Amino acid sequence: MRKLFAQPGFPRLFSGLSTSMLGDSVMLLVLSMWVKTLTGSNAMAGLTFFFMVLPALGAPLLGVWVDRLPRKAILVWGNFASAAAVLPLVLVRDANDVWLIWVVAFLYGVSFVVLPAALNGLLKDLLPEELLVDANSSLATIKEGYRLFGPLVGAAIFATTGGWLVAVVDAATFVIAGLLIATIKIAETPAPAKHTFKEDVLEGVRFLINDRILRHVLLGLAISILVIGFFESSIYALMDAFGKPPTFSGVFVTCQGVGAVIGGLTASRAVRRLGEIATCALGLTALAVATIVCAAAPSIVLVLVGAGICGVGLPWTFVAFTTLMQRRSPGHLIGRVSTAVEVLVSTPQAISLALGSLLVSLLSYRQIFAIIATVILLGVLQTVLTLRGEIRADLTSGDRRSVQPVPAPEADPTSGADLL
Repeated sequence: MRKLFAQPGFPRLFSGLSTSMLGDSVMLLVLSMWVKTLTGSNAMAGLTFFFMVLPALGAPLLGVWVDRLPRKAILVWGNFASAAAVLPLVLVRDANDVWLIWVVAFLYGVSFVVLPAALNGLLKDLLPEELLVDANSSLATIKEGYRLFGPLVGAAIFATTGGWLVAVVDAATFVIAGLLIATIKIAETPAPAKHTFKEDVLEGVRFLINDRILRHVLLGLAISILVIGFFESSIYALMDAFGKPPTFSGVFVTCQGVGAVIGGLTASRAVRRLGEIATCALGLTALAVATIVCAAAPSIVLVLVGAGICGVGLPWTFVAFTTLMQRRSPGHLIGRVSTAVEVLVSTPQAISLALGSLLVSLLSYRQIFAIIATVILLGVLQTVLTLRGEIRADLTSGDRRSVQPVPAPEADPTSGADLL
């Protein structure tokens, strides 16, 4: 990590991103908590997350501009725009204003598409390739580490003062992040000559389909995410079952943060020793195990243990996948590949959130959690079986390949890319 933070510009980037992540950790749980408090409905609270992932359906259109425009400028102005987007929350008063919370959730979702895609491109220009996994791991650690106190702080502010103050704090962190990132000096890779807009939109999707490894890892991840969103609606049913108020979900997320710190601190070592594919599969397996623990738990204490296990799995899964995507994607395509991944992952997530809002009214949280664990394990099985040769090669390579640049894959005639 010392070598990483010695890279010019990265400490300021890390400081800016850490600041905005702090605001996110304080705000995000408050949005659904606010809706639950105003309406008393678990389903409507779950729909808040649905509106947050909805912009991902248009991610490929946004990805074209991420690749055409300077990534640093996107991060700077994107943070300023995000600050303006959350301020309308100060106008929320009662259940009639729930629509305003959903609008802000939607705008938040736009930033979740654009800013990470721009960040992936900026990191490829800012850092040598062998340090990408360390950068992803450090950012995941600080992001998940905020779960130790961010949700509790947000819940406390919400309970004592109201959501308007949470919105003001969140907006301030976006502004600070934008100002810090603006001071970074970097020579960005110029964008290549433009094709037609339609060709540019589809190029990232074609790349993912043609790259056999990314295609199969992404498929396993998408299968899992198809049910992971059930958590968002059923978490409040879980709190109800143990006689806890909605604000107690902040304690659940904080325990998840304890595990996530451990996962974030160990993710880069796991990737180097096991490879991205195996680490991603192990991370998803941890999520399935955590779900089983929560479903079978006779007490809230064991539920919180399950939350900790879940926390370990999250950074292992997403640090591994993000690093794999960054390594295998050429710099001029990284924005479109990132946003293509976003839509291919967020589409099942949106379905999951909408379906979860329905299931929570029909099934018990234990039944829902059983479904989650089963489907996640099917996703893991798909990845492990289709890429077992690559996993075996990674495991027998000793200290792991030194993360050499990966050339763009040749077209796979069986991939179906010609259908695009």
